[in-house]
This record gives sequence, C-alpha cells and structure tokens, in this order.
Amino acid sequence: MSEFAAEPVRKTIKPVLEILEGIPTVATGLFAFFWLRPFLEYMTPWLPWGGLFSTGVAGIAVGLIIIPLIASVADDAMRSVPRSLREGAYALGASKLRVSLKVVVPAAISGIIAAFVLGGSRAVGETMIVLLVAGAGSPGLNFNPFEGIQTMTAYIASRATGEIAVGSVVYDTIFAVGSLLFLITLAMNMIAIRFVARFREVYE
Repeated sequence: MSEFAAEPVRKTIKPVLEILEGIPTVATGLFAFFWLRPFLEYMTPWLPWGGLFSTGVAGIAVGLIIIPLIASVADDAMRSVPRSLREGAYALGASKLRVSLKVVVPAAISGIIAAFVLGGSRAVGETMIVLLVAGAGSPGLNFNPFEGIQTMTAYIASRATGEIAVGSVVYDTIFAVGSLLFLITLAMNMIAIRFVARFREVYE
C-alpha cells in the first residue's frame, strides 16, 4: 500500500483500515461466533469440528483486528522515509521492488517493529474474542485448532465475579494470571525497544 498502491487507492484503503481498527472486539467476536465459524464448518465438513468453540477461528478473528492496526502503523512508518532515498536508489538503476525491500523497509524497520509489537500486545491482551469464540472451559494445553480452549484473559473474565472470596485460591490466581500477562507484554516491549534502538535511522 505504501509503495505500490496508487494514491486514489491508498486514500480509499487507509480510512477503511482505520475504521476496522475501531470496531469493538465484542462485535468481532459475535461475528466470528455466529457467522465465521458456521461458514468455515459448512465449507469444510471433512475437518474434525467439535463443539461450539474453536481455537483456530478465534485466531482468525484476532487476526482481523490486529492486521489493520499493523498495516496502518507500518504504512505510516514507510511513508515517513525521505523521498531522496528512493530517488537515489532509482538513479542507480534499482527496480521499484528492490527499492522497497532494500531501501524503504530497512529505513522504516523501527516503525514496522513497533507496529508488530503493538499488534502483538493487543492480541495477547484480547479478551472478548477468545472468550466468545475459543470458549472458557477447563484450562489446559490443547493444540487442536478445531476445539475450544481457555486463554489467560478468558480465565480472568470468566472467574472475576463478585462472588469470589478474598484470599481464596481463585482470587489469588486471577492476580497471578494478570501479572503473567503484564510480564509477557513487558518482555515484548523491552525486546522491541532494543531492536528499535539498534536499527533506528534518523533523517534530517
């Protein structure tokens, strides 16, 4: 979109991406539960679909909310690369694809990494989609994409009710899971900061 799309096309796609970013996740979760999963089950009846919930469909739904975010932020980062770099590469005889991959992407790598970290952090902290589509059953490891699973955020949402006794195991577990989510997000951001500091380019 940044390098190959015509300007009228970009002016159409960019607002659409920003609108998709603002769709409430509960609406995306309901869309995936009531339409996307039945549609996929109807189109692929030979696959071992089981029950109402599906980890694979939840992954697709989470992708629907983070891909527009990543694309929009990465597009802004690539568009901020000075045009003089592109023109210098074109003057040396480089093709448009080579300029995009060898000049623009390395120059905008810090912004692209930030886009992926932002999207990944949103995916890790997503609650409503995984609660509605992946389910909130018994916790445990399950790598079958056609069955439900309980994520950490879904566990917090399903257990955090007003009936939990303070000091009980469930009460303490909610804070433990929340702390683990915080540490995962913190680690992702610290790694991203190191990458950005290492590859950041400053242009005048």
